Amino acid sequence: MKYTRLGKTGLEVSRICLGCMSYGVPERGNHRWVLDEEQTRPFIRRALELGINFFDTANVYSDGTSEEFVGRALKDFSTRDEVVIATKVHGRMRPGPNGGGLSRKAILTEIDNSLRRLGTDYVDLYQIHRFDYDTPLEETLEALHDVVRAGKARYIGASSMYAWQFLKALEVADRHGWTRFVSMQNYLNLLYREEEREMLPLCAAEGVGVIPWSPLARGRLTRDWDAASARSETDEFGKSLYAATAEADKLVVDRVTEVAGQHGVPRAQVALAWVLQKSPVTSPIVGATKMHHLDDAVAALEVTLTDTDIQALESPYIPHPVLGFR
Repeated sequence: MKYTRLGKTGLEVSRICLGCMSYGVPERGNHRWVLDEEQTRPFIRRALELGINFFDTANVYSDGTSEEFVGRALKDFSTRDEVVIATKVHGRMRPGPNGGGLSRKAILTEIDNSLRRLGTDYVDLYQIHRFDYDTPLEETLEALHDVVRAGKARYIGASSMYAWQFLKALEVADRHGWTRFVSMQNYLNLLYREEEREMLPLCAAEGVGVIPWSPLARGRLTRDWDAASARSETDEFGKSLYAATAEADKLVVDRVTEVAGQHGVPRAQVALAWVLQKSPVTSPIVGATKMHHLDDAVAALEVTLTDTDIQALESPYIPHPVLGFR
């Protein structure tokens, strides 16, 4: 395993982060394809054996059960100081007023709920899952600062939003002397490269670590174009990300197949190697529901793409609608 600093912090994270949205109670939440706790535990154990120390989940994943599974497994298979736990806040956790969003009330309630489910006194990285258009930015940032000052989070991060929104958040935090976002968890892969226009240069300029979600485009970059999985057949959000550009996206998938064949490696390794070489990416978030998903992710660290490879992979891409922010 290789390790690197998260942005310009001193925090060392593995260059592969295990995304834990795939783990939880199938009957709770929106993802019927997730693995239950008995099925989840071998993946957490194997990730640790491979040297992965970075684990990302969220309060909304399977109605909090992802946090519960991850917390119990990490407690059984590692020590708290060895791992970096990231979770997120924003999504609705209950009906009615104040059941979601980034108000002070919601943040201070949900950090305690996440800590209880994870079975820990603190999280290493507490992230806002999306931008909250209904809450003053100052209220959100001051509440997050107070979470850090209370010792309940070591660092704070953000997820998909417009670059101007992220820059505004950084400026407001600096102006007030509040804790600054150290990471951006955004949507980036060979089928969606719009983040290269503004967000990636902004993160590079501000010293912010980038931990992309869905670096394999929900598996579309790893299999034949017409192949399906249990997830792809039921993942309505995933369908919405790619439906409008299917014809052009197929050409990109074909190029991944060609380059993988030339290197003699699985397609997943090539697609992930492309993300890993993209500056300023720190640690792509990889989901795993089969053991070879973990092995391929770690093996991708050893795949070196030439300039010719990168040109072949990138040339079929066409501009896409801006997606993934809501």
